[in-house]
Amino acid sequence: MAEPILEFRDVSAGYGSGIVLDHVSFAVPEGGSLALLGRNGVGKTTMILTAMGFLPLTGGSIHFRGQDISRLPSHKRARHGLGWVPQERDIFPSLSVEENLTVAARSGRWTLDAIWDLFPRLKERRGNMGNQLSGGEQQMLTIGRTLMTNPAVLLLDEPLEGLAPIIVEELTAAIRAMAQNEGMALVLVEQHADVALALTQDALVIERGTVAHRAKSQALLDDRATLDRYVGMNLDVDDAASRKA
Repeated sequence: MAEPILEFRDVSAGYGSGIVLDHVSFAVPEGGSLALLGRNGVGKTTMILTAMGFLPLTGGSIHFRGQDISRLPSHKRARHGLGWVPQERDIFPSLSVEENLTVAARSGRWTLDAIWDLFPRLKERRGNMGNQLSGGEQQMLTIGRTLMTNPAVLLLDEPLEGLAPIIVEELTAAIRAMAQNEGMALVLVEQHADVALALTQDALVIERGTVAHRAKSQALLDDRATLDRYVGMNLDVDDAASRKA
């Protein structure tokens, strides 16, 4: 097994005095991909925010390529190679698509041309302002902007939320390309388990802030009884997308 690029070691964290994550441990290898699954409110987004340093640890440690980053502020974690795609998107509405992409760009594999190849829609709208894009195009822009920082690990928090089926199809193809063709390590939070498992190698099911189940993604996808027990709603890609459109 490849060495971990991102590792949680017995991590506890939460909001104020409220503990949401309780002694959580997992590792993502170089080039690996992990689906974080679970019902609403179990701590999946909290794990992403904790990884990025937006929430303080109350126990344990977080390591990036073997280095303890538990006390590093968020911007330094980003410089180390953590890339965050927030659920809220948070694009700059008064900047053009191209300006949104280049405002925080760093040198590396992901250039403007690479983003245009990944998301041809964005190239067509390169001169449009952020607030002139559809929700799906804004999500593409959010992912593209994060990629332009050339991260080593991509943390995606429900990137398919509320999108039309055709956009879901384009985004899943892009995420698959990043994971399989580019060797991008990623952690994917996604309500629709079937989608997340089809895009990743490994899966972690969170329940009440703890790790309830670990499995290879394909094995969990094939184990419908376990999936239904822990996650409940398990829709296929098209059905999931149509219900969120």
